[in-house]
Amino acid sequence: MRTTFDFSPLFRSSIGFDRMLNALETASRIDTVDNWPPYDIAKTAEDDYRITMAVAGFAQDELAITQEQNMLMVSGQKAGEDKGEYLHRGIAGRAFQRRFELADHVKVVGASLVNGLLTIDLKREIPEEMKPRRIEIAADRAPKGATKKIEGEKQAA
Repeated sequence: MRTTFDFSPLFRSSIGFDRMLNALETASRIDTVDNWPPYDIAKTAEDDYRITMAVAGFAQDELAITQEQNMLMVSGQKAGEDKGEYLHRGIAGRAFQRRFELADHVKVVGASLVNGLLTIDLKREIPEEMKPRRIEIAADRAPKGATKKIEGEKQAA
């Protein structure tokens, strides 16, 4: 049994969370899960990540990696059709396109293909103005001219 969530009330009451709400809505609409080619995602350091994909049978020029804003797309297309006569064909050579949704400020820093494993290194680089900073609290000092004495009327006895 599949349930659909209506995120429209959240859109009315939130500001600046559009991407997150769109990602939730998109994730709720995914019907089929294609699990080929297999991949791993590992966190290698505080702000470093690595995606490793098993792309046996694909050459370097048959693979393409593109990043558009917060979307990483990895695709593979075999160059030519193999006309050989197979008794058993267990190595998949079909075209694929795998998409990865990236968080803000995550960039691809490198990619390599070794022994049929495509490795993509990612790094989160938060701009300096967005990093937390400590605000110094000044000592108790009143602005000049801010304190005035109010004198009451003196009453004679």
